Amino acid sequence: MAESIDESKNVELTDDDLENKSKGQLIKLAGQLRDRRNELNQMASERASKRDELNAKTREKVDEAQEHREKRDELNEQVQEHKEKRNELNAEANELFDKVDDLKDDLELNEGKSVDKLKEEIEELEFKQQTEVLSTEDERELIEKIEDKREKLSDRKEKLDQGGDLEEIKEEAQEVRAEASKHHQKVTELADKAQEHHNQMIEAYREADDIRDEADEWHEKFVDAQEAADRHHEDFVRVQKRLRELDKEEEEERKGDRAEEREAAKEEAEEIYQKFKEGETLDTEDLMKLQKAGKL
Repeated sequence: MAESIDESKNVELTDDDLENKSKGQLIKLAGQLRDRRNELNQMASERASKRDELNAKTREKVDEAQEHREKRDELNEQVQEHKEKRNELNAEANELFDKVDDLKDDLELNEGKSVDKLKEEIEELEFKQQTEVLSTEDERELIEKIEDKREKLSDRKEKLDQGGDLEEIKEEAQEVRAEASKHHQKVTELADKAQEHHNQMIEAYREADDIRDEADEWHEKFVDAQEAADRHHEDFVRVQKRLRELDKEEEEERKGDRAEEREAAKEEAEEIYQKFKEGETLDTEDLMKLQKAGKL
C-alpha cells in the first residue's frame, strides 16, 4: 500500500507572503510550489495507474466468476434433465414391476414353492423311496407325497406357461431400472461438478471484492495526492499573478521615472535655449541637450 503524503514536504503560502515578500522571495517560492506540484502530480499519476491496474484485475475476477456461474447453471440444467429422465424411467420401471406382481397374483405364482424347489423335493423323496426299506404303510404315504408334489409341479409349470411374457416384462423392467440408475449416476456426477463451479464462483467473487477494496484505497491515496497537487498549482498561479502585478507596478514606476526625466530634460533644454537666444555661448554638452530636445 502506498505511503501517506509527507506533509512536511508541502509548500505553504499565506496572504501575508503574497503581500509582503519581495519579488525575489516570491520567485523562489513559485519555484518551490511548481516543483512540489510536479512531484505530487507524478505521485497521483502513479497511484492512479496502480488503481487502474487493480480495477482491471477486479474485472478479470468478476469475468472469471461469471464464467463459473454460467458453467454451473449449464450443469444444473443438465442435472435437471437427467433427474427428469431418471424419474420418468423409474416410474416406467415401477409400472412394469407392478404389472409383474399383478400377473403373479393372477396366476397365484406368489403362492407356493418354485418349480426348482418342487423338483428338488421330488428327487429327495424318490431317492428315499429307492434307498430305504419302508413298511407298506410308510411307502404308501411316501408315494402319495411324491404324487402330490408332481401334481403341484405340473400345476406350477402350467401356470408359468399361462404367464406368457411374464419373464420378458420382468427383464424389461430390470433394464429400464438399470437405465434409470445410469441417469441417477449422471445426476450425481454433474451435481458435483456444478458445486465445484459454484465454489469457484464464490471464491472469485471474494477475491474480486478484496482487490476492489485495495483499488478503492489506492483511489483515496490518488485523490489525496491530486488534491495536494491542485492546491500547490493554485498557489503557484497566485504567486505568478502577484509577480505579474509587481512587474506591472515596476513598469509603471519606470514609465513615471522616464516621464519625469523627459520633463526635466525639456525644462533644462528650454533654459539652455533661452540662454542661446540671449547670446550666451553654449558648450558641446548644452548643444547636445538642445539637439536631443529638438531645439536645433
